[in-house]
Amino acid sequence: MSDAVQIVPVANRALIEASGASSLLDRIRPEWQAKEFILRVARLLPVDPSSACQRLFNAAIHDLKQKIVVAGLDIASEAARLHKLPAVARPEDIDVYNVTHTISLAYRMGLLSHPEWRQLLRVYDIRRDLEHEDDQYEASVQDCFYIFSTCIEVVLSRDAVHLLKLTDVKEIVEQPQPATLNAAVLEDYRLAPSPRQLEIYRFLIATALNEKHPDIVRQNSYNTLGAISSHTIRQVIIDSSNEFMGRLDRRVPTLIEARVAYAAGILPYLKKVVLTDFFRVFYEVMNASGFSFKNHEKHGELLRNLLEVGGLNLCPDEVLPSYLEWLVLCYIGEPSYGQWSGFRHVFFSNTGAPLALELFAKCERDLAPMVNRLADASKRVKQACENEHVARRFQEILDAIEK
Repeated sequence: MSDAVQIVPVANRALIEASGASSLLDRIRPEWQAKEFILRVARLLPVDPSSACQRLFNAAIHDLKQKIVVAGLDIASEAARLHKLPAVARPEDIDVYNVTHTISLAYRMGLLSHPEWRQLLRVYDIRRDLEHEDDQYEASVQDCFYIFSTCIEVVLSRDAVHLLKLTDVKEIVEQPQPATLNAAVLEDYRLAPSPRQLEIYRFLIATALNEKHPDIVRQNSYNTLGAISSHTIRQVIIDSSNEFMGRLDRRVPTLIEARVAYAAGILPYLKKVVLTDFFRVFYEVMNASGFSFKNHEKHGELLRNLLEVGGLNLCPDEVLPSYLEWLVLCYIGEPSYGQWSGFRHVFFSNTGAPLALELFAKCERDLAPMVNRLADASKRVKQACENEHVARRFQEILDAIEK
């Protein structure tokens, strides 16, 4: 009889050890490793896996509540209001949150991804089975491993996020000198949940576009947007683009608005008709300036502005051929004449030509077929390329854009 009683615990112990559940405990953060709570889990796991699983899950929920408070009660309060969860105003309000509300609030704040939210809810279902049906349901090896791996990898192994606050960003951009973000600030921003990132994005966009602010503050806001855009959650960029469309209210963006939108990464998300209208208006300015070398003094600012709204990458197909012809003509120039022709075979814009070639080179689209067609389709390009020296410059463009 004694052998029959002992065989199940021994088998469980061997299977649990083989599953690797106990080794996962080593991945828990040091601050939790030292707590008696986790030490008790380690002792219980071989002899009472159900209790060990319940205690570990309780620890994970407690840790999640602490992270919610650290992340910021302002974000917790707003997330709770938007998603109809119990009101949050003080840390004590989080203390009395039940398990489901805690997991949901952490997810709505961005502390958990959607898959992690679902995993923790599944763990909670298993934990309730273990808690309320002890006489019918005992933790299996699969249960133990799933609960341990989820609680530890999703919660207990991760440090609390010390969020970058909006006031921190304000202090950076409102300095009376050019501001830069160090690696620590960028990392804090990257780890911030979407509500905090969106709050910061709104502030920076509004500040960069507000003419009442000093130029240095607007420039710092613009530069900061460019620095953090690659660390921004995609949904924040999409939400910002929708708000930006509301700001435009069906009008064409100004150049400054387009520059800020591009720095923020939201320009590609604007409606196609808005982008088309903007690039049509911009081309009118290009056309009025002229591509001739005689207008070289206008080319620097003009083409640098084009680079600062994404160059040719975002130019809609409807207007792209016009841009390509203008830039080709600006770069290839025209045959020289008069006293200068003896040592300079082609007259071209010393300012505009390098920028035009840069625009071609930086474009990620396959422009070669369209540029090649210009040699026959554009009378001006065809006529200019009848000169061998101009034709050589046309070939330089093709060399720069062939993928």
